[in-house]
Amino acid sequence: MSVLTALARIEAVRQGRAQRIAAVRHVHLAERPMVVIPLGLAGEANAPLGALVGADREHPALLTVPQPRNRDLRFAFAAELAGLLVPYLEGFHADTETVEPKRGEPYERSLDAPQLIVPNRPGAAFLKLLGRSTRFRRTDGPYPVDPIVPSLGRWLTFLADRSEHPGSCLLLPATEALSLHWATGQSSLEDANLGALLGWITDGPQAALRAEDPAHLPPAGPATDPGFDNAVLEPLIRAHDEGTPVEEKIADALLTQLEPTWRLVWQAVDLLREIPAGASVASRWEGDRASYTGFAASFAESHPQPRRDSAVAAAARLDKLERAQAGYEVARAFDDPLLMAEHRLKGQAFTGEVVAAEPGRIVLSDKNRKLLRPLVTVSTTDPVRLAAGDEVTCVERPELGGTVHSLDGALITVEISKGMGTLTKPAPLPEGRVAFTTLKRDFQQPATFPEREETPWTHGGPPPEYVPAEEDAVEEWA
Repeated sequence: MSVLTALARIEAVRQGRAQRIAAVRHVHLAERPMVVIPLGLAGEANAPLGALVGADREHPALLTVPQPRNRDLRFAFAAELAGLLVPYLEGFHADTETVEPKRGEPYERSLDAPQLIVPNRPGAAFLKLLGRSTRFRRTDGPYPVDPIVPSLGRWLTFLADRSEHPGSCLLLPATEALSLHWATGQSSLEDANLGALLGWITDGPQAALRAEDPAHLPPAGPATDPGFDNAVLEPLIRAHDEGTPVEEKIADALLTQLEPTWRLVWQAVDLLREIPAGASVASRWEGDRASYTGFAASFAESHPQPRRDSAVAAAARLDKLERAQAGYEVARAFDDPLLMAEHRLKGQAFTGEVVAAEPGRIVLSDKNRKLLRPLVTVSTTDPVRLAAGDEVTCVERPELGGTVHSLDGALITVEISKGMGTLTKPAPLPEGRVAFTTLKRDFQQPATFPEREETPWTHGGPPPEYVPAEEDAVEEWA
């Protein structure tokens, strides 16, 4: 937890209301997101009880499983869920645009992409395990499933994997999105309760306390309240096993658990929409769109995702995630002055007023060439921990950068060496209030890894070619 977030939590307790810790919105919100509220049976691994699904907040679809331990009913649920999700997930692939990057070949990218919103991180984990349980299933032979079921599994696995990419919004837990923008007076663990988190944001701690009472507000899933399980659910499932037609009663009972969370998720979406999006949100969504386009284009030709990555694939994925995390944190800081304030406290950034400038300053290079190197002097009261020669970038104009030329008390002089224009056409220098930081938005080159066939013996040697097998799916839903 950062210093300013800790202070915001203290202020939330003092004022009795959650405090904003972001000036802009750091997540993308689709025009037509698909909300998925899953419920699972307690004590069973990924045994679905039901789900409330839809892109229309007024008309959600209710799916139920009267006996979650019954394999046929589970896959019937998966097929019904797939009938709702797969057309939505595939519906963005047809409309594309041609992207011509500065480096590399032009490629096609979807104009938009799907977005699934779940109440919390356990809900996303439930969908991930559901994907693993269904993507290997056979559509012929013994115990065949509807052909759409393995398609759903592959899509859910893709979305779950992509959700681990920093800043990705294809699969978005509502609690995590809200916690990026508000600090409450409760712990991070308690913030995982969607009702309590929204209570702090909208009404205060008393509303959060009421939301934590299952009698007032059911849990946001995928786990259900033990009291509901014992008093309502267990007798209905037992009656179903005895042959009593109680499907309608089970559906009504599950709706009482799902419908309040459905309203909370859409309330979270409304709150987030009120915040203007940060400048880098669009570029991160472009990355999501590109990832979606690549997966959708190769869907018919490729095998289901393997259960485990090979050593090389795992190392490359970790390297990619680490670089993405570093870039994500920097981009958010450039977007948001409240986040940049954290770096000002650390001495990695400073803000102040421009008090002097030398726009036409010229220096000679080692080869006796004239170089334009303007100077900008900033007066600041920030606790700067910089030294002459440190590279800095202008926050308001990231294309403008240079090095610290000198420090004299509260005065910091920066020599501009990037984005300053030319001798004949110099670019204007910053005026008024300006901020500089040592954070860099430069592209980071990926690490070099051996080919899959050259995996060193220390990591198991070259892995065998992956071929999907029946045993891939026997652990779940057998």
